[in-house]
Amino acid sequence: MKTRMMALAMVFCAMAVVAFAADPNVGSWKLNEAKSKLAPGSPKNVMVVYTAEGDRYKCVVDGVDGAGKPTHNEWIGMFDGKDYPVKGDPTADTRSIQMVKTGHYALNNKKDGKITVTGTIDFSADGKTRTLVTQMTDPAGKKVTSTAVYERQ
Repeated sequence: MKTRMMALAMVFCAMAVVAFAADPNVGSWKLNEAKSKLAPGSPKNVMVVYTAEGDRYKCVVDGVDGAGKPTHNEWIGMFDGKDYPVKGDPTADTRSIQMVKTGHYALNNKKDGKITVTGTIDFSADGKTRTLVTQMTDPAGKKVTSTAVYERQ
């Protein structure tokens, strides 16, 4: 009986590893500025790294703000559409990501319960490109859209 339980546990662990490995988010993503269309003065996420942490994902983002100053933020959560805390982002204290369908995700950043950024994340069929389209309001109150194209490293 113990052998059977251990074998079953090993199968479940292997399935979890395969599930995370198959997730297109997991890995390092570098911004391709030439292919991107970023709104003037908007923040620029230069490197985005997703790792699996148990049943959750960790996302580490490094970039620059609209003035060119370095930025760094971290998020740990699930792709279930629920809000999870963001550390280091002055424009957001929570982020939610939801898988809408395979290769397509919806994103919301919130500050004090109010949505500050909405967006979508789409992956190319070969999994080598990640496109993030975001909508936000700039400091002047104008709605802006940015398209950031990332390449798997």
